[in-house]
Amino acid sequence: MTDLTAADLNRHARLSVAPMMDWTDRHCRHLHRLMSSQALLYTEMVTAAAVVHGDTLRLLAYGPAEHPVALQLGGSDPALLAQATRIGADMGYDEVNLNCGCPSDRVQSGRFGAILMTEPDLVADCVAAMQAVTGVPVTVKCRIGVDDQDPAQVLPDFLSRVSATGVTRFTIHARKAWLQGLSPKENRDIPPLDYDLVMAMKAAFPHLHLSVNGGITSLDQAQDFLDAGMDGVMVGRAAYHDPCAILLDADCRIYGRGHTGDPVAVVHAMLPYIADHLAAGGRLGQVTRHMLGLFQGQPGARQWRRFLSENAHVDGASPQVVLDALDRVTTHAA
Repeated sequence: MTDLTAADLNRHARLSVAPMMDWTDRHCRHLHRLMSSQALLYTEMVTAAAVVHGDTLRLLAYGPAEHPVALQLGGSDPALLAQATRIGADMGYDEVNLNCGCPSDRVQSGRFGAILMTEPDLVADCVAAMQAVTGVPVTVKCRIGVDDQDPAQVLPDFLSRVSATGVTRFTIHARKAWLQGLSPKENRDIPPLDYDLVMAMKAAFPHLHLSVNGGITSLDQAQDFLDAGMDGVMVGRAAYHDPCAILLDADCRIYGRGHTGDPVAVVHAMLPYIADHLAAGGRLGQVTRHMLGLFQGQPGARQWRRFLSENAHVDGASPQVVLDALDRVTTHAA
């Protein structure tokens, strides 16, 4: 079980890396943790049904170095979500988060994700059931609304009804989700961002810990939101594609501790983890696919990406492939 308090988690949640399907697996989270000891990390969304009825150990496995780490669940059945929450808490996750923001068709058909913005009372029932089975903080990630809803009316009502159960931390993606007519990818870019509405929610609900998500691409932008009064900032794709720009300086700038990291040192720190993964029967590319953006914007970045992409998936690929790729960066920089 986790020994972090809700206050500890709130502090870590000043900066978090968003749950992203197919991206924020345990290998990605290990890399990100090497870059920031403080930022709150999230799993990919896992359905409550998969946790309860599926290969639980495979789905929820994580390394002790990942803490603080949160499990994000998808679902709309309070009893099933409670079971999955208990399992996640027993496995030591520091937080369990309910997804009320994912717009994919598959999610809609299962009556969870962004469609839940239309059923705040059901969400309240879900999180109440989740909280009843654990002392681990239960949180919610949501949108500002869906389809033809008026976010200025829907969002405060949603926050009011759900927080009445005792949930005190929400992450708000500052875009509507258009469940009819836009693909999941389009839903990440096309609906306009309404940061002002999210900021207004902080003024309206000062007792809640509110993080803003959506379109945030730099640490400067994250700091601006914190300076303006938001409690936290969640960064998605920018933290994945250019992790150094978001995470290497985060401990120093966002949390006032530590020092700016070095991507070359991060690569070397990954080598023991990679060796252990290979020894357990894993493949090099399963880890290095998350490392391609490490030198984004730096001399040699293209050579780094190309060498890893061409060689990490070869049978028998070893950590030496990573060192050979790194040589292309350091040689280019010199």
